[in-house]
Amino acid sequence: MRTAIYGAGSLGTILGAYITKNGGKVELINRNKAHVEALQTVGAQVVGTVNFTQPVTAYLPEEMEGVYDIIFLMTKQQQNVEVVTRLKDFLAEDGVIVTLQNGIPELQIGEIVGDNRTLGCTVAWGATMKGAGVCELTSQPDSLTFSLGSLTAERNAHFEDVKALLELMGEVEVDENFVGTRWSKLLINASFSGMSAVLGCTFGEAAKAKASRRIVQALIKECIDVCAKGGIRIEPVQGKDIVKLLDYKSGLKKAISFFIIPIAIRKHALLKASMLQDIEKGKLTEVDAINGVVSAYGRKVGFPTPMNDKVVEIIHRIEKGELKPSFDNLALF
Repeated sequence: MRTAIYGAGSLGTILGAYITKNGGKVELINRNKAHVEALQTVGAQVVGTVNFTQPVTAYLPEEMEGVYDIIFLMTKQQQNVEVVTRLKDFLAEDGVIVTLQNGIPELQIGEIVGDNRTLGCTVAWGATMKGAGVCELTSQPDSLTFSLGSLTAERNAHFEDVKALLELMGEVEVDENFVGTRWSKLLINASFSGMSAVLGCTFGEAAKAKASRRIVQALIKECIDVCAKGGIRIEPVQGKDIVKLLDYKSGLKKAISFFIIPIAIRKHALLKASMLQDIEKGKLTEVDAINGVVSAYGRKVGFPTPMNDKVVEIIHRIEKGELKPSFDNLALF
């Protein structure tokens, strides 16, 4: 069996390091030449809440050859049509693409390679690229979990192989309500990642300050309400029922929800949104695939999403150079 992590940036490098460290075989593919050279010569250097260096197999996309049984897809979604169309030629007849991307990318990928060759995986931990070959794990080691799901009732032949590889890093929950699981991750990204990018801070900093926490709470509430309107049941995250903990219909429950938010995110307090990392590198973000998805679904089901709309607007203005990530942006809400 041949496996690749395509787009092995911060998350993919750490995943590849863990898989290799614990006896699995996986090839790390990234277009960043300096990063690939560091992985080839020094190994994957994992720092942060854990520290180790692991020799890995790594190379550039143009060096790919042959076919793969499993491809973990971890690139940005903006080029999904182009990237997945290219990867289709490197996929074995019964091979599978496993997307670990944000948002809800499975439907588009399924249109290209087939629903039966598409798996979705949500990641409950975060990472930051610190330099060529060096990636920081920003979540606690006991939060290294995944949720794995399929677009079809009949699972791909490699479903159990994918699960076994992920288990070399952490616990894997197989989710029958995968759309609900995707929305639970999207809720976290839309609220905490969205505010991390808008404010230029970590998840913990966005949750700590009361002014920004009010916006985080409003973003969470919009996601919950949009899903309720559309009949989507949001799944728990790491055993915690987000809706039960954070939804509210009374002033008292709203106050309790507000108090809980910093506690709920404490294991990921050091996490800095990948959108903010993109902004810092002068790149475009995935905001349209995160907060933009909430807004689009709200329009579809007829439910207003003014807070998510505002996050999309602010981040696009930051991308254009009209604004900078700053707590000053709170005044725009």
